[in-house]
Amino acid sequence: MMNDGMLSQDEINALLNGTDDSGLSNSSDDTKTEVEDVLSDVEIDALGEIGNISFGSSATTLSTLLSQKVEITTPTISTIKQNELADEFPKPHVGVEVQYTDGFEGVNLFVLKSNDAAIIADLMLGGDGHTTNEDLSDIHLSAVQEAMNQMMGTAATSMSTVFHKRVDISPPSIMIFDVQTEKNNQYIPDDDVLIKVSFQLKIGELIDSNIMQILPIPFAKNMVDGLLNPPTNNESQTTETSNQSSNIQHTNEASATNSDIQVKPKHLGESTHESATVHSASFSNFEQVDLPKHEKRNLDMLLDIPLQVTVELGRTSHTVKDILELSSGSIIELDKLAGEPVDIHVNNKLIAQGEVVVIDENFGVRVTDIVSQSDRLKKLK
Repeated sequence: MMNDGMLSQDEINALLNGTDDSGLSNSSDDTKTEVEDVLSDVEIDALGEIGNISFGSSATTLSTLLSQKVEITTPTISTIKQNELADEFPKPHVGVEVQYTDGFEGVNLFVLKSNDAAIIADLMLGGDGHTTNEDLSDIHLSAVQEAMNQMMGTAATSMSTVFHKRVDISPPSIMIFDVQTEKNNQYIPDDDVLIKVSFQLKIGELIDSNIMQILPIPFAKNMVDGLLNPPTNNESQTTETSNQSSNIQHTNEASATNSDIQVKPKHLGESTHESATVHSASFSNFEQVDLPKHEKRNLDMLLDIPLQVTVELGRTSHTVKDILELSSGSIIELDKLAGEPVDIHVNNKLIAQGEVVVIDENFGVRVTDIVSQSDRLKKLK
């Protein structure tokens, strides 16, 4: 209460405390950046949908690689400041840098916990995933890099379908960075405020954790704009027509550089022929063809495509009645004699023949003959 116009000590303390509290809260509100401050609700939903589609397909790829059930949940979008990275990553993590080379221009960073990366590496190397060693060797990092390479390749393919244009990435770079010691922090974007996309990653009963994607705000907005404002069919047709015109012009210029050849045929009997002007055929010099880097990289990516190899011992045909009469102990006679070479198929296409061998109590096949290229082409028709 006031006494002769003066405030009591308790009132003074209450006012001081209230001023300090309000001042602190205002200061905190001024420095805190919410995701709504940099992205609209529509942009947040669009960015989440991009991550949901691309990494939903990546989960299938990772599941095939690890022979484990993999689940990647719908992402959570938020912001993070540069000065908050040390609190977000108090311990060393595994970072994977992915750079987009076609369709988009930008770099984003994926962050995994070291123990999660160790489990993925162990599974990639044929282990059971039950490891507690977080010290990753070069071999372990290479295994994680290959897993992320396969995942991001699948994600880029999904994004190409979503954005109706070609989306390509460079091979991911992997590193161990420690925000506390500023080790390998050059891979973190320099922006003061970054977008953080957090996915919940579940791998069987081994991993139930988060994988985070950190990307600059302009790059995030660029992807959102590509989803919300896709190119029209007219623009796509115009681009394709322009490319075709450029190729035709290039071919004409190449043909024009070849000199004309004057051919004078010999006299046949008493008949004579006037000299004829014959243009030389124009062929591309394949030795000098210099493919763009992204096309070379696309060819290299084909080397990782899994193929199904099947060894066929023999075949036979039976009626439905014969099949229904089969029981345990029934003998089915095949169309090949004992000792004849077996057929080796790749994706149900015959490519070679071989002989059956036994290696460490397991069956194997020694290739004895490769089907010629002409025969393989005939079988493809």
